[in-house]
Amino acid sequence: MNQLGDVYIFKFTDDLQARFEELLNQNKKDLLTPQERAELDGISELSRIFTLINAQLAAQAKWCPLQLESLSDDEPDVSANIATLPNI
Repeated sequence: MNQLGDVYIFKFTDDLQARFEELLNQNKKDLLTPQERAELDGISELSRIFTLINAQLAAQAKWCPLQLESLSDDEPDVSANIATLPNI
């Protein structure tokens, strides 16, 4: 978990993020083994879960970033594990 103001968000560890990106790149090249495919599917599902939880946390705190860069300066631009909800 990382804290952004009064909100804690879920995000991958650096190692898990690197592995996820590695598997995504191998998948683009159609080089995944069945075990790696299962690993990618599991990490992708975890990413979706984090996105849902982070969206709920942001909505409860009435906080949503306007740009992905506001999440963290050291995050790669290839993915983000957060979603924003429309203002209600």
